[in-house]
Amino acid sequence: MSWQKERIDMNVYSQGEVDRWVYSTCNLCSVGCGCEIAVKDEQIVGIRGNGSHSINRGRLGPKGEHQWQANASPDRLLSPLIRNEFGELVPASWDEAMNLIVRKMQSAIAEKGPNSVAIYSTGQAFLEDYYTIAKIGRAGIGTHLLDANTRLCTATTEFCLLQSFGADGTPASYDDVDETDTLMLFGHNVAETGTVLHERIMDRKARTGKPFIIAVDPRRTLTVRGADLHLQLRPGTNVPLLNGLLRIMLDNGAADEAFIAAHTIGFEDMSGALSEWTPERTSEVTGIPVDTLLEAGRILSETPSLVTTTLQGAFQSADATTACVAINNLHLTRGLIGRPGSGPLHMAGQPSSSANRTAGGVGTYPANRNPMNPQHLDDMGRLWNVDPMNLPAGPEKGIEEQLEMIEQDQIDVFWNIGTNPLVSLPNRKRARAALEKVFVIMQDHFLTETSKVADVVLPAAMWGEKEGTMENADRRINLLRKAVDPPEGVRTDLDILLDFARRMDFRDQDGQPLIGYCTPEEAFEEWKTVSAGRPCDMTGMTYAKLERHNGLRWPTTAQKPEGTARLYEDLKFPTRPEYAQSYTKDQFTGRALTRVEYEAKQPNGRAILHATRYNPPSEQPGGDFPMWLTTGRLVWHWHTRTKTGRSPYLQAAAPHGYVEIHTDDARELDLIEGEVVRVVSPRGWIEVPAKIGDAVQRGLLFVPFHFGSWESNQAANDLTADFVDPLSKQPTFKQSACRIEKLRKPHLVASGETLGYIAEQYNLSVDDLLRVNRMDTPYGIQTGQHVEVPISMMNVPIQPYSPQRTDFKRTEMKEQGGD
Repeated sequence: MSWQKERIDMNVYSQGEVDRWVYSTCNLCSVGCGCEIAVKDEQIVGIRGNGSHSINRGRLGPKGEHQWQANASPDRLLSPLIRNEFGELVPASWDEAMNLIVRKMQSAIAEKGPNSVAIYSTGQAFLEDYYTIAKIGRAGIGTHLLDANTRLCTATTEFCLLQSFGADGTPASYDDVDETDTLMLFGHNVAETGTVLHERIMDRKARTGKPFIIAVDPRRTLTVRGADLHLQLRPGTNVPLLNGLLRIMLDNGAADEAFIAAHTIGFEDMSGALSEWTPERTSEVTGIPVDTLLEAGRILSETPSLVTTTLQGAFQSADATTACVAINNLHLTRGLIGRPGSGPLHMAGQPSSSANRTAGGVGTYPANRNPMNPQHLDDMGRLWNVDPMNLPAGPEKGIEEQLEMIEQDQIDVFWNIGTNPLVSLPNRKRARAALEKVFVIMQDHFLTETSKVADVVLPAAMWGEKEGTMENADRRINLLRKAVDPPEGVRTDLDILLDFARRMDFRDQDGQPLIGYCTPEEAFEEWKTVSAGRPCDMTGMTYAKLERHNGLRWPTTAQKPEGTARLYEDLKFPTRPEYAQSYTKDQFTGRALTRVEYEAKQPNGRAILHATRYNPPSEQPGGDFPMWLTTGRLVWHWHTRTKTGRSPYLQAAAPHGYVEIHTDDARELDLIEGEVVRVVSPRGWIEVPAKIGDAVQRGLLFVPFHFGSWESNQAANDLTADFVDPLSKQPTFKQSACRIEKLRKPHLVASGETLGYIAEQYNLSVDDLLRVNRMDTPYGIQTGQHVEVPISMMNVPIQPYSPQRTDFKRTEMKEQGGD
């Protein structure tokens, strides 16, 4: 364990002592911090960290400390809503809402078949919810159109693991982060997206000097400032960088030839694809100096242990799966997997997105089963007591493919559970136009931007108001106990799903109700039987045991009752054709391979090395759109601010959007700090204040994606392209083309006016007005002259954040990269 001592972070508002503390887990990022919920007079009044939980030892991030405040927000949805004949959402009873949903479902299925229904869920619900979605969706409705906003966040995690290892499940864990000599954070701004994990890393570094941290990011983020080496690559060049580093490692003689021969296939194809990626060619494409590449290659060649983490900077980029497969290749080439301190740790973004993949609430079947393997479908038919011939099969359809199906009138009902796609989807105006064509069910806590297209709204219970389990980023299953009842008129996601199944009268082959459980714990017990013998085996878990041990990593079985810290310690990989979760895809085109093609590779328990070829971003700067646009998260907010925007503290810390621009680009455009500008892409525009500095490269703009009000024109996803990675179908949010337009007006200088007087009228400084007008001196303006002034100014009061509370001696970082 990295932590040397506990520290209990607490945020409570209560008149007098709280009545009780209830065991739980943070429900925001994927780190999985243990916590306890404060209850007073049957209301949630605060939170404190769980000092005995190994992940955080009582620490909480800023979002986690304030998550409870949304529960008491006065705009909570307290009854179902139905859109009436006048286009208004009006209150309705649960019977009215659910009966309408059932009629629409039955009509769609009768007219167009089961795949006329799509269910799009979240990464913030519970494993029991996802398993129930899987069972209702496939064995009840019969639809194969199950997806979640994890497609936007971390779908690439799953697909790179399938490609390389045959099954989902990230090999390394936080325990390995505690032991590794070298940590490569690849597109992972952990200081802002996983604050407690970053503090854990830096706490160890303060005491031991380890790990050596390599940060790969086009921006100089908070994470980069604590790193030893910054590889500041150009947007869209992850694959060239990794190919170049691996080429250097091979040239250095770092390949573990015995490991490669015994435990992998595909080395010749992989290494052959690296021939063009000399240090010089890699530098030319990525913008990173040759000397820096050689130094990074030397470190990766010599380090005795290595953990590589990835997040949206890798997942939401061009060739996302290829880049993450290249990271797997790097570990396999050196044999740095399956042993303490080593392995890829492809992160999850949301607190339980991993559980959605594991339990089958998205594309693959429950417990890492292959929807293209008839034997796996037979297994599910037996476990669910249904005819396997009626279970949908074949490759999954991601949300972008589902939007295309809506546009082609193939889908009639879209059930949206716990997510806000009309802020989070790329090219969101296209997404809105599509969803306006179908019957939309929205299951959420509040009215969101997506409610604009909803036909029925179902009020769902929030964190602390329900019980269940989540799977965090390193396979740990955590328990969340119910602290209070949900408000009157509000139901849990599980109760809504069970009610729907009952009203639809779904039955198994014996005529019994398809869903035989009534409580979350009963659902978990059934799930365990489904997981038996599969990579994610949880048969050794119980709710009581999860609470006693503060979570357990799967697989947890009778043979491994304490869980599994890291996968593949026996160097046996789940790639046998009869067992594998996937027959993999063509690494370049994304075409799903047949079983015959897969078997011809003869993986048979060995990991698969793939050739990783560079495919530049589909959209490039040029012409009317000369700049790169990238998007991302802030430390103060979570996704579309449905919850964090209702915390007074978090909202005050970051109240609105902005565009980050390099100082030199701002100087060339005569922009000043806080000036509202228009950012334009081929898809739309936004108007936000400029934040000027050196955090971004020249030619690159950064816009946080949290802000999506239809009225405020600050939504980053009005700009983003909806191109997707060919394997994971994850959108490439990180690379779009754009331009900045100045919003100015002329001021006619009147007799006697000075530049200082004019500046005061517009709340500007004289220096700002000089810069805007490219003037060297405030003297010499004349009556009748036009002086240009910004139409609007806005503060960019993003509160500074210290990514760790532990003092540490910062190592001297090599700040390298190209412009």
